[in-house]
Amino acid sequence: MEIDRRTVLAAGAALAAAPALATTRGARRFPKGFLWGAATAAHQVEGNNVNSDCWWLENTRPSVFAEPSGDACNSFALWRTDMDLVQRMGLGAYRFSLEWARIEPEPGRFSIAMLDHYKGMIAGCRARGLEPFVTFNHFTTPRWFAARGGWMNAQGPELFARFCDRAARHLADGIGHATTLNEPNLAGVLGDILPAGLLDADKAMAEAAAKSLGVPLFLAGNALWVPDAAQVKAHLLAAHKAGRAAIKAVRGDLPVGVSLAMLDEQGGPDTLAPAMREKYYGDWLRAARGDEFVGVQNYERNVWSATGKLPPPANAVRNMMGGEVYAPSLAGAVRHAWDVARVPVYVTEHGVSATDDSVRARLIGDALAELHKAIGDGVPVKGYLHWSLLDNFEWVFGYKFKFGLHSVDPVTFKRTPKPSAAVLGRIARAHAV
Repeated sequence: MEIDRRTVLAAGAALAAAPALATTRGARRFPKGFLWGAATAAHQVEGNNVNSDCWWLENTRPSVFAEPSGDACNSFALWRTDMDLVQRMGLGAYRFSLEWARIEPEPGRFSIAMLDHYKGMIAGCRARGLEPFVTFNHFTTPRWFAARGGWMNAQGPELFARFCDRAARHLADGIGHATTLNEPNLAGVLGDILPAGLLDADKAMAEAAAKSLGVPLFLAGNALWVPDAAQVKAHLLAAHKAGRAAIKAVRGDLPVGVSLAMLDEQGGPDTLAPAMREKYYGDWLRAARGDEFVGVQNYERNVWSATGKLPPPANAVRNMMGGEVYAPSLAGAVRHAWDVARVPVYVTEHGVSATDDSVRARLIGDALAELHKAIGDGVPVKGYLHWSLLDNFEWVFGYKFKFGLHSVDPVTFKRTPKPSAAVLGRIARAHAV
């Protein structure tokens, strides 16, 4: 991939917009072995994931999805190109996910060809000096699994463990770190976070999908609406435990954890903040105590009073979704994860939806400076993987929101680095911010 003069000049402008990087480079070094990387997820980048629950819902009527995923970034074919981007940035890890719907398109029928595909990706990471940080399930499940009720099905944990066992027996030797599930703590609480009306629309879509398949319940892995949040949560907690055991049975020395969506819930003991931390993260952080690490995925903060959530400051920088861009939120979320789980922490996602890339460039440096303070205070943070390597399919919002360090042409699939990619690469190469 050629990087032209315009990209180099833009990267210089982004570096100038990140004073923490430009003026203190080398003054705040990260610990030896700290892992720098970028992240993607299968359904969001691979394209044509036709056996998945999400593909079915994207093409159901009515559908809550703004548009179908279609070819996405064509990363199923272009994964080598993607890994080359990670390598050229000077990073040491690539987080990607296995697509359960490709590997087990029908119940109990496992595709050797698809397992070999992901085995090739793991080998491709190793050949480029990248650690494969592999998520066994990043939201999407096979269509047949969703048609059996998804995570409402009491057999769900057992079926997931069966998949983890089969995938691990084929792939575990080359994996560096593994996570079982991506953001399972969001199940049943998304109504607190997403715009009003989306849950009702999601329910109508799920009912239409169930009717089209002649089943009583079709529940996708990334469903916004769930009929019984407590039951789904219980099954996901059991799935994490069973999936972890299945992976560890194949390779006992493989570090396994779970990645959690965590906002920085700010407020004193007399506010709603302690209750919100318990509601969203408590059970999952306690479950992570049995793991080798916990993944933290942070994008924003909430500031709580005794009666509710306070609005962002009037002068706050906003992301594309209207939320506040607040760099210290990452360190705040990481500190809370460590306080409860007491296991090492990896930042498995962090970033911002922004068309103005200078917002992303500044956030990276400022957030990492705060993260460095947390490490200095004794929080064992072992790595930082930015979301995302590419502008990609952002679920119900389609391709509107831009999180990528690289833009992607939807016709040619050409990847173009943004200045923020140079910012993160320079920090990673210096091992300091």
